Amino acid sequence: MHMPISTRISENGLFAALALLITSLVLAAPAQTNPNQAPVGSGNPPAAPLTLTLQDALQRASQINPEYRAAVTEYGLAREDKVQGRAALLPSLNYTAQFLYTQGNGTPSGRFIADNGVHEYISQGNAHQEISLQNLAEYRRTSAAEAVARARSEIAARGLVVTVVQAYYGFVVAQRKYATAQRAATEALRFLDISQKLEHGGEVAHSDVIKAQIQSNQQQRDLQEAELEMNRSRLELAVLVFPDFNENFSVVDDLQMPESLPSFPEVQAAAANKNPELRAALATVQEANQEVAVAWNGFLPSLSFDYFYGIDAAQFATRAPDGTRNLGYAATATLQLPVWNWGANRSRLKQADLRRQQARVELSSTQRELLAKLRTFYNEAQTAGSELESLNQSAELAADSLRLTTLRYQSGESTVLEVVDAQNTLTVARNAFNDGQARFRLALATLQTLTGNF
Repeated sequence: MHMPISTRISENGLFAALALLITSLVLAAPAQTNPNQAPVGSGNPPAAPLTLTLQDALQRASQINPEYRAAVTEYGLAREDKVQGRAALLPSLNYTAQFLYTQGNGTPSGRFIADNGVHEYISQGNAHQEISLQNLAEYRRTSAAEAVARARSEIAARGLVVTVVQAYYGFVVAQRKYATAQRAATEALRFLDISQKLEHGGEVAHSDVIKAQIQSNQQQRDLQEAELEMNRSRLELAVLVFPDFNENFSVVDDLQMPESLPSFPEVQAAAANKNPELRAALATVQEANQEVAVAWNGFLPSLSFDYFYGIDAAQFATRAPDGTRNLGYAATATLQLPVWNWGANRSRLKQADLRRQQARVELSSTQRELLAKLRTFYNEAQTAGSELESLNQSAELAADSLRLTTLRYQSGESTVLEVVDAQNTLTVARNAFNDGQARFRLALATLQTLTGNF
C-alpha cells in the first residue's frame, strides 16, 4: 500500500516544524551549568579544584572576615591618632595670603582702627610652636591607645584562627566520616549477601536475612546523613575563606601529623609575655593613666610661640613707593593661664580617674581568667592527645573484631546480632578516632591563641 504524495509531504513538514520548535526551545532555554565547569564543546577541561592547606584557609579568611577587618581598621585609626598626637608636639608651618579692605574716611588709616590702612596685603609664613604638658600627655595616651588597638586586632585574629581551624578540620572529619559510612554500607551489603546465601543453603533462618536487610537500610540512611554533613561543612568553610563562595575546592588532611604539646611552665611563660588579652588590659591601664595626666594638665599653663615672615603692608610688593622694604618678620610669645571654667577641668579629672579604676579592675580580672583558661585548655589538649592512641587502638580492634565475627557467622559460631553489633562498633570507633584527632587540633589551636604562638 502506497501513501499519497500529499500525505507524505504533510508529515515531512510536520516533522520539520517539530524539529524546528524543539531546536528553538533548546536554544532559548537558560543554561543550567556548573560555574566551575567548562561548557560542552568549548575544548577547555573543567577547572581543577583548589587545594587548601590550613595556612591557606587562615590567610584567605583574614582578608574577608568582617570582624577581623573591623579590628584591623580600628588599629589603623589608632595608629593615625598617634601620628597626629606626635605632630601636635612639633612646630607647624603655615602660609597666609590675605587682602583687607577698609572703608575710607579721608585718612590713611580708614574707618576701622583694627586695620593698618584702607588697603592691607598680607602674604607671610607662620612657624607655630605650642609647649604644653597636656599635649605631651595626649601623645602618650594615643600611644597607649595604639597598643590597645594592636592587641585587640591580635585578639580578633586569634578568634578567627579558632573559627577557621574548627571549620577546616570539621570538613576533614566530615569527609572521613563519609568514607567510613561508605565502607559500613558496603560491609552491610556484603553481609546481606552472605546471609541470603546461607539462607538458601538452609544454614540460617530468614530472620537473619531480615536483620541484615534492616542493618543495610540503616547504613544507607547513615551514608546519606554523612554526605549531608560533609556538604554542610564544605559550605561553612567556603563562607569563611572565599569571597565569591567557591565550592570547588579540597583540603589537605594533615590530622595524621599531630603536633607535640609543650610543658605547662613553657605555656605559662609564653602567655605572660605574648597573650594579647593581657597586653590589651595592660595598655588600657596605661591609656587610663595618661587620660588622668591630660586632665591634670588642664590646670597648668601653656606657652606658645609664633614667628611670622613675609609682607603685611599697604602694597602687595616687597618695597613701598617711598623705597622702604615691606618684607620683614615678627614674633609673638603667648602664656595662657587657666583661671576659671566652672569646674569643667575638675569634672574631666574625675571621669579619667573613674576610667583608670575600671581599667585596673579589668586587668586583675583578665589575669585571673587567663590563668584559669590556660589550665583548662592545657588539660583539654593534654587529655585529647593522650586519648588518641587508645582511640586508634579501639578502631583497629573493632575492624579485627568485625572480620572475625563475620567468619564465625559464616561457620555458624556466632549470631546475626553479633555481626551487626560488630559493624556498629567499628563505625563508632572510627568516628570517635576522627573526632579525637580534630578535638586535639582544636584544643591545641585554642591554647596557642592564648600564648600568642599561632
